[in-house]
Amino acid sequence: MMYLAKTPLALKKTYPNLIWDLPNDNNTVYLTFDDGPTPDITDWVLDILAEYQAKATFFVVGENAKKHPEIIRRILKEGHAIGNHTQHHLNGWKTKTAEYIKDVEECQQYLDTELFRPPYGKIKRAQIKRLKDQYKIVMWDVLSGDFDLDINPEKCYTNVIDKVKSGSIIVFHDSLKAAENLKYTLPKVLEELIKNGVVFDVLR
Repeated sequence: MMYLAKTPLALKKTYPNLIWDLPNDNNTVYLTFDDGPTPDITDWVLDILAEYQAKATFFVVGENAKKHPEIIRRILKEGHAIGNHTQHHLNGWKTKTAEYIKDVEECQQYLDTELFRPPYGKIKRAQIKRLKDQYKIVMWDVLSGDFDLDINPEKCYTNVIDKVKSGSIIVFHDSLKAAENLKYTLPKVLEELIKNGVVFDVLR
């Protein structure tokens, strides 16, 4: 599976309308979780975040949000943020723009957010053009790789710890597929970064 744990600067410069990181002098980092809400997994994530007093942003798939509104309510009640991740987890490169926009709008029926992240990070320029006035399109700076069943949890941990810097937007997944890597990595990442003075905030 081909992906980069650290987003190259050249890619960030190619798509300046997208949010890749939020550089700051406060040692603030942004945890994000994609593809939920997933019963038990998302609840576990929320328990861990509460334990470490860390805030995060959840990019949710509309069909999951529709099935589990109680988890959406809990996310918001506990001070986290929500973002749109399309209704059916569409790959923008493989989807006609009109269909893609319609899917984003369908997801928005279950959310109240100005944040959007394209599934797989795959989005066409025409789709960006249609969405950028309504949403902040959020990508990432650090990809944990928790979804990759070919890496062990320790590699997932080092992907984050070795690449993170102040302002980084980090991607995890609150999904069944990522659960094993996530459950090992997230508490260790929180513990290590908090020990180094990192503050975790929501995207706005």
